[in-house]
Amino acid sequence: MKTLDQWFEEYAVSHQNPKNKAIHYICVPAIFFSIVGLLMSIPSGFLTNLLHLNQPIIENWAAVVLVFVLIFYIRLSVSMAVKIAIFSILCLVINFYIGQFVPLWAFSIGVFAVAWIGQFYGHNIEGKKPSFLKDIQFLLIGPAWVAENLFSKK
Repeated sequence: MKTLDQWFEEYAVSHQNPKNKAIHYICVPAIFFSIVGLLMSIPSGFLTNLLHLNQPIIENWAAVVLVFVLIFYIRLSVSMAVKIAIFSILCLVINFYIGQFVPLWAFSIGVFAVAWIGQFYGHNIEGKKPSFLKDIQFLLIGPAWVAENLFSKK
């Protein structure tokens, strides 16, 4: 199994251009955020009946999927898993409140589409294909790479 640093080294190969990096710093979290919103939009009657928590922020499909996402990160780095967990909680809370004012699924699709257009534009500038075309796991490495680059003391 690759270490987190090995994943970052491989991911960084197609993320050298400063404009592409800047685009990724915005679009990768936006994509993560929009996927959380889309998952929260899936009817969760089964979960409500199973859990009986009456907590819509955590009683939804996004929270279930995020548990498995965090397991992926814990295997690589506990400290990174904590960072992603904090961001995930923010995504759950903010999406919950957005959903009180607009259809969350529609808002999330819009953010998702715009962010992916930005990503592909950034890779066009870079002149290299997105890493996830080589290995789908890079879709989870991207958020960690952004967190590492934006919040590390390097």
